[in-house]
Amino acid sequence: MERGLLWLPLLFAFFWLAWQGSREYQKLEAYRVWAEQFDKAKYDIYAVLGLKDNNITWGKPTPKGLIQLETFSLLDVKEIRLLVDDEVVEVENHPQKGRVIQLDFLLSESQSIRIPFTEVPLAAKWGKYLQGVLQGLNTEQN
Repeated sequence: MERGLLWLPLLFAFFWLAWQGSREYQKLEAYRVWAEQFDKAKYDIYAVLGLKDNNITWGKPTPKGLIQLETFSLLDVKEIRLLVDDEVVEVENHPQKGRVIQLDFLLSESQSIRIPFTEVPLAAKWGKYLQGVLQGLNTEQN
């Protein structure tokens, strides 16, 4: 009986891990279906991001699907900045770690959209790519 009581917490931990894995799988499946409509897309635990033509759609993944989806046009973006711990850093020369990592899309003087990331290198790669797309759009307009 003593051995059974010792194994009981392990059994609970196993079922909790299985449940968490199932929830994460549901998030990934919802993202996979959603991402098929985009030219380029990314998933991480904080946010999903999709690029189609000049529009960026982003939101939050949940086991029941994606929520808080927002769309904005790259044509409205004046600047894309990489923020690490609320400080602007260069996309080319960025730190490897940080607590709060975001891409900041400046739409006007008072409005910006911040999309969270889990890793600085991933955010930097996306920032560099989207800055290139934005520069291409700006040269097409001129």
